[in-house]
Amino acid sequence: MNRRLKALLGRRHGADDEGSVLLLTLGYGVLAIAVILVCTAATSLYLAQKQLDAVADAAALAAADGFELSVVDGEPVATLTSDGVRREAEAMVGAVATDARLISATTPDGVSARVTVAGSWHPPVVTMFVPDGVALEATATSRTALR
Repeated sequence: MNRRLKALLGRRHGADDEGSVLLLTLGYGVLAIAVILVCTAATSLYLAQKQLDAVADAAALAAADGFELSVVDGEPVATLTSDGVRREAEAMVGAVATDARLISATTPDGVSARVTVAGSWHPPVVTMFVPDGVALEATATSRTALR
């Protein structure tokens, strides 16, 4: 009888462990999916910011080419105006197929063009771990020079 009792108790003890590995596996699976979704959102946000930076750079470069050429003391001088900078930056931002919008385009010193563009980012998969959207902004400066 003693042997039967030990065998019965041994089976019950073994039966208590069954299913605990399944719970751990499910928990780790949910954690892995959450990490993948957060990493995907972070990568998407990074790429959206880089795209907005590229639009700002392109707009500033185009705006720096909107100079007015004049001759002072026999030397050619390229001068930027805020109207010219804004006109060229608007044309560039309008030509680029993104949701970026021009915030400001000015020339602080008549030689540099400073352009600020804004956009928004939305995660590729909406989850409770990341926000629904983030406002992004990028500023770029370009200088014009004659040699």
